[in-house]
Amino acid sequence: MGSTTVSAAVSESKVSGIIKSLGQLEDDLDSLHSKMGDMKKQITIKTQNEIESLMKKTREMATGEAEIIITKSKAKAEAESKKITDEGDAKLSALKSAVDSNSDDAVRDVVAMILKP
Repeated sequence: MGSTTVSAAVSESKVSGIIKSLGQLEDDLDSLHSKMGDMKKQITIKTQNEIESLMKKTREMATGEAEIIITKSKAKAEAESKKITDEGDAKLSALKSAVDSNSDDAVRDVVAMILKP
């Protein structure tokens, strides 16, 4: 009977060791799970910060491009406006010149029409 007791004690010792090892493994798994949760939070925060940084850079680039387009468009519109103004001034000058050069004839024609019987 002594060997049965020793064998049972050894078996119980092995079972205790296995249970203890399983308990430690469970603790390790819980610790890893907790660390993974923390790492996931850190990655999420870093990702969000990177997204915000990229959005800011994208907005800055878009604003810069828009300013360039607006500046070019404004310069083009001002050049076109000046061209139209210059053409209008030239036509007005030509019209004034034509009126001035023909005013004596126009006066004569009107006087002649009025004085006609």
